[in-house]
Amino acid sequence: MTDGPARVKMILIGNSGVGKSSLTTRYVNHNYSTSHRATIGIDFVTKEVELDGQAVILEIWDTAGTERFKSLGTPMYRWSHCCLLVFDVTSSASFSAMEEWRKEFLTQGDPPDPSNFPFIVVGNKTDMVNREVTREEASQWCEQIGAQYHEGSAKEDVHVTKAFLEAARAGLRQYKKHTLENTGHFQLACKQPRETRARCQC
Repeated sequence: MTDGPARVKMILIGNSGVGKSSLTTRYVNHNYSTSHRATIGIDFVTKEVELDGQAVILEIWDTAGTERFKSLGTPMYRWSHCCLLVFDVTSSASFSAMEEWRKEFLTQGDPPDPSNFPFIVVGNKTDMVNREVTREEASQWCEQIGAQYHEGSAKEDVHVTKAFLEAARAGLRQYKKHTLENTGHFQLACKQPRETRARCQC
């Protein structure tokens, strides 16, 4: 077993423009900006939390949702402990793309136990009035794939922390189940300096 806090890798995937960066910024930095630039390749940030008395460093990977960066999928997805599938409740197209994103993650990420890998589905932008995806529709799909569903608003800070903490707990369970059994393999693969940001502009 490795010393120090557990390092749990969480990755956010979904179409471009659904608010992955806004959700991450809201959770990590407790703020929101209307001038977010589009993520180029990968954005990486860490946050230290305590879960059930255990110190955990969350490695949160925010990915570009455009076709040109899909080739980065394998190195980004590998060794993840939890995946947040993010869509925009005002865009039925972003919700319809969820299954493709999920399958791509399972194929390229190659988790050790795909049928039990934890997915957290997040419906963002509930503050908007022109909703196209109902809570019932999203919940039904999540039930079919065995995923937890959370919806809220990065802009208004509604249920953002709750979604990330549920993802963190699911990721920590995955970490304990697979990483520690694998002599710290994920630890070595993902270790980064605390509270750092890294961007890939491949």
